[in-house]
Amino acid sequence: MKIDIIGDIHGCLREFQDLTRKLGYKWETGIPIHPEQRSLGFVGDLTDRGPESLKIIDIVWKLVIDQKQAYYTPGNHCNKLYRYFIGNKVQTKHGLETTVAEYVELTKKDQQKVRHQFMELYEKAPLYLTLDDQKLIIAHAGIKEKYLGKTNSKVKTFVLYGDITGETNPDGTPVRKDWAKEYTGNAWIVYGHTPVKEVRKVNNTYNIDTGAVFGGKLSALRYPEMEIISVPSTMPYVAEKFKEFA
Repeated sequence: MKIDIIGDIHGCLREFQDLTRKLGYKWETGIPIHPEQRSLGFVGDLTDRGPESLKIIDIVWKLVIDQKQAYYTPGNHCNKLYRYFIGNKVQTKHGLETTVAEYVELTKKDQQKVRHQFMELYEKAPLYLTLDDQKLIIAHAGIKEKYLGKTNSKVKTFVLYGDITGETNPDGTPVRKDWAKEYTGNAWIVYGHTPVKEVRKVNNTYNIDTGAVFGGKLSALRYPEMEIISVPSTMPYVAEKFKEFA
């Protein structure tokens, strides 16, 4: 299996185009297709905060659902957008407001289209991806070894939000434990969710969210080569959004 796993895009279409071209994908048909049959993998959080969330939805839907040329598993922002689309009461903040602002500007017909695309993408997605004979796991915020093969509510919370304790930091962000330091499994776990300045490899895990929407980079991990490819962000740099690990 040859797959290029891309970190949290958050509506950064320009960076997504630049990164996929750097990875060798061609855009002649309006979606990125690799001439050597490589696939794309998405760790979730396609939308929110960035400028072109709805275009990312359209492209990823075409790749995953229509063409079956890519893999997708949802993140917490995907979960929140889904709940918005099904009519749940969700707060349109922490990034969702940018996606909703794009959405309300559309015609009713186009609103129906993007809502259908995203709901189908989300409903058909596994909580986390298990690929290449269980040698590769893609999970939005990661997953503990003991949770592999399970999808209960405790596992769902971990996969979407990380190893949260229920406490909050002074800036209001949730306190998260560094689960990757304790991981001892053989399967590679590739995840995002927590922005880091550089791709972080700990044991057999890779955090590939390098904060594209916060002015960092959009990064991909090439598998099985285990090579990191990144492109710089065009967004303003927000230093406090990047997690520093001891």
